[in-house]
This record gives sequence, structure tokens and C-alpha cells, in this order.
Amino acid sequence: MPETTPALLVISAHAGDFVWRAGGAIAAATMRGERATVVCLSYGERGESASQWLQGKSLEEIKATRRGEAEAAAAALGAEIEFLDLGDYPLRESADAVSALVDVYRRTQPTVVLTHPLADPYNGDHPAAARMALEARVLAQAIGVANSDGTFPTKDEIIGAPPVFFFEPHQPEQCHFTPNVLLDITDAFSRKRSAMECLPAQKHMWSYYTDLAVRRGVQVKRNAGPNLGFTHETMGEAYERYFPQVTGVLE
Repeated sequence: MPETTPALLVISAHAGDFVWRAGGAIAAATMRGERATVVCLSYGERGESASQWLQGKSLEEIKATRRGEAEAAAAALGAEIEFLDLGDYPLRESADAVSALVDVYRRTQPTVVLTHPLADPYNGDHPAAARMALEARVLAQAIGVANSDGTFPTKDEIIGAPPVFFFEPHQPEQCHFTPNVLLDITDAFSRKRSAMECLPAQKHMWSYYTDLAVRRGVQVKRNAGPNLGFTHETMGEAYERYFPQVTGVLE
């Protein structure tokens, strides 16, 4: 395998998920000069666009609106974005969708992958996205697995074994989500907030995810050193690592 530069791949079920759950991680990566690619499997046109439907807009109009919002949000975070337009509610798993994701893995050569947890009783699209993301990661490692156009990859196209982190779901207690990674996003939060404000159809989420960043920020500080009772402005995001960490030193 050739050496690769740091590259973040975010696989999002809907057009807004990557902003709420991982906007800080994305912005932090791009601020370090790293490449970040967001793949939206759907636009969230059916299940997460109620305000648009209530305005009497057509399906295609809603998809165009959600695409534009997601593109603006990705730009605010400094990320590239692409859409597979697989449909939502439900997001159906398929061999073609997984094959398309294999192509994405091989093209972007991620060193870190972020996606949804494997359980969410409130939205089956989220675990469906996670299952396809994980399956495609394994297949993209195999030189004997063809690309979507039927050609076989070269040794430089197959990927390594990028770690996968599940980002925090909306109701973590119901999703068996146990964060074991707390990310300091203090310097990146202003960009995350700007990205959130690109999604006016879900304005009710702005304060929710700002408040969550404050709570996770308290935990960042508490887990990083002594609790001296000082006030601070740390902002955080929570993640759950799926595969074991490989290391020569425990730290």
C-alpha cells in the first residue's frame, strides 16, 4: 500500500446528518489542511423535510433545496460533498449502493471514516447507512473485488484499514451508543455553527446541537485533567470507535 495523506470520509444517510453529528470533526480536519469528503446517501427528501412538504413543494423541488443546503454546509466546513440519491424513508440497502461506496473508498483513500451507529429505533435509514459503509470498507480492501464498472483495482487502489468512528445519534440512550472518544472542537465550532445555519428547514436543531457541544465540551475537559472548577468554553463531539485501536504504546 502506498503512503496516504490524512483524509476523512463521512458517510451520511441524509443531507443534514453530517452537519449535526460530525461538523466539528470535519471542520477541524480541513482546518489542519486535510481533505474531507462527505457522501450523502440521500437528500432526506421524504423523512426530514416536513416544512417543505407543508409548503406544497414537489419531490424534485425538495431534493434540489436539500442538495443546495448540504452543499452550502459542506462549503462552510471546507469539505467536498457528493450525493448518491438512493432515496430515504426507507433507505434501501443494495449491492449497487455498496459497490458505489466501494468506488468512493478507493477514490478517496480515507485514513478515517465517520458514519452512523448500527442501531437507531427512530430512524432505520441511519443503521442502513452504517451497514453499507462498513461492508464497503471491507470490500474496498480486497483486490479481487471489482469496481462498479467491472474493472479490478490495482494494488494502489485498494484501501488499508481506516478506523471507523460512529458519530452521536440524536437520542444516544436508545441507540446503544457508548462514546469512548471525546473530540475537542472548540476552534472548529464557529464553522460548525455556520454549517448548521445553512439548514434553515431544521432550525430547531441549531440550539440542540449547540447545547450538546457544550455538554460534551465539559466532558472533554473533565477527562483531560483535574477538575478544578474553572470556567471554560470548550466545545466537543462524542464518537464511538468500532474497530480496535492498533498501537505500540498505551497512552
